[in-house]
Amino acid sequence: MSLLRGGDAFPALELVEVEGTRRTIPAVFAGQYGVVLFSRGAGCRPCVEQLRAFQRGLRRLSAAGIAVVAVTADEEPITAELVARYGLTFPIGHSTDVGQIAAATGAFVTVDPPQLQTTGFVLDPDGTVVISVYSCGTLGQLVPDDVLELIRELPQHADANRKRADR
Repeated sequence: MSLLRGGDAFPALELVEVEGTRRTIPAVFAGQYGVVLFSRGAGCRPCVEQLRAFQRGLRRLSAAGIAVVAVTADEEPITAELVARYGLTFPIGHSTDVGQIAAATGAFVTVDPPQLQTTGFVLDPDGTVVISVYSCGTLGQLVPDDVLELIRELPQHADANRKRADR
């Protein structure tokens, strides 16, 4: 298990949403920037607040060309109740195999019960990791404003790097 870092290709992961829609990350982003959130789920208050924050920021994120998905090990009924209670409209996968996710991404997990620890990735439109945020708990979560600022600054950094290379 190795951690994904900036410049690494994000592995193809399937998520199953409530009522069965299947999507594959990073293809779900279809050429947009993407945020992938691994969540401990409905029983984790800071995790729920992170999902709610991304829902509140979704209009601004979408306007900036950034899509969001989340993944949890919670079973479908628990995830369905979470989605309904908080009006979450971005894709949230449930019943995730935490061992498979950990092996593919390096995400930290708890064994009993099996849960993904809070992990976040920002991907560029090609599905390459821009930044990864790993946590052993609920500290260090991605927040929408930080993602927006990061994406806004990416072209400036790319232009500055090109100018340095041209010298």
